[in-house]
Amino acid sequence: MATVAKFTARNDSFSRQIFEYISVLIGSAIVAIAFNLFLLPNSIASGGVSGISTITKGVFDWKPAYVQWAFNIPLFISGLIFLGKKYGPKTLAGTLFLPFVVKLTENVEAATTDPLLGALFGGLGVGLGLGIVFRGKASTGGTDLAAQIVNKFSGLSLGTCVFIIDGLIVTASAFVFSLESALYALIAMYLTGKTIDVVQLGFGYSKMALIISEKEEELREGIFSVIDRGVTRISGQGGYTNDKRPILMVVVTQNEVTKLKQLVKSVDPKAFVIVSNATEVLGEGFKRE
Repeated sequence: MATVAKFTARNDSFSRQIFEYISVLIGSAIVAIAFNLFLLPNSIASGGVSGISTITKGVFDWKPAYVQWAFNIPLFISGLIFLGKKYGPKTLAGTLFLPFVVKLTENVEAATTDPLLGALFGGLGVGLGLGIVFRGKASTGGTDLAAQIVNKFSGLSLGTCVFIIDGLIVTASAFVFSLESALYALIAMYLTGKTIDVVQLGFGYSKMALIISEKEEELREGIFSVIDRGVTRISGQGGYTNDKRPILMVVVTQNEVTKLKQLVKSVDPKAFVIVSNATEVLGEGFKRE
C-alpha cells in the first residue's frame, strides 16, 4: 500500500508540474498577444519590460521582442544571484516564451487604433495572462524581479518598489508619446491588477461574519442546521465591562449572507454582527488548491 501511495503521489506531483508549465506558456502567450493587439499599436507603455519595449520602439524603432529578451534574461540571472533559486525553470520559461510570442505575432494587425479601447482590452488581456501565469506558480520575470531585488537591498516595501519602477516607465512614456498616452497606461495598469485578482481569487467573494450574542448556543445550532456551515467559537472579553463574551466566526458564500442575517435577527435581534469580505477561502465547503 505504501508503494502505491508513493507512486500516486509522484504521479499527482508530475501532473501538477505539467499543468503549471502549460499555465505559464498559455498565460505568457495571452500577455504577448494582448501586447501586440492592443498596447503597442496605441503606444501604451503600462509598466514592466513590455512598457520599456514600447518606449524604445517609439524612440529607436527597436523590435520589442529583442528589447524584452535583452532586459528579461539579465534580470532573471540577477534574480538567481540575489534572490536565490526560487526563480526556477518555470519563471525562465515565461521569461523566454513571452518575447518569443511577441516576435511570432509582431505582424498581426492591431485590433483597434482607439487608445481607450487599447488600454481597456490590453489591460484585461495582460491581467488575464499574468493571472494564469501566477496560478502556475511562476512569473514572466521583468521588472517584478527588479522590484524584488530593490526591495531586498533598500528596505522599501515590495509594493512601493513596483510602484516606483512602473511609475518611472509611465512617466517616461508621457515625455516620449504624450500625457494622454500615459493616462491610458494608468488605466491599463489598473485593469491589469484587477483582472489578476479575479483570475486568482474568482468573482465570488465569500463573507466572514463575527457574531456577539447572549444566545450563542441557539445561534450556533441554527447555523449548523439552517445554513449548514461550520462555526468557530472565539473567546472574547468586553472592553468596558470585562465580561467574557463568546464570539462566533462563520464564513458563508454571498448567497448565504441574507439567510445568516435573517437567522441572527430571528434568534437575537440585539446581537452585534460584523460582516466583511473574505477574498480567498480554502477548505471544506469552499475551493481547494
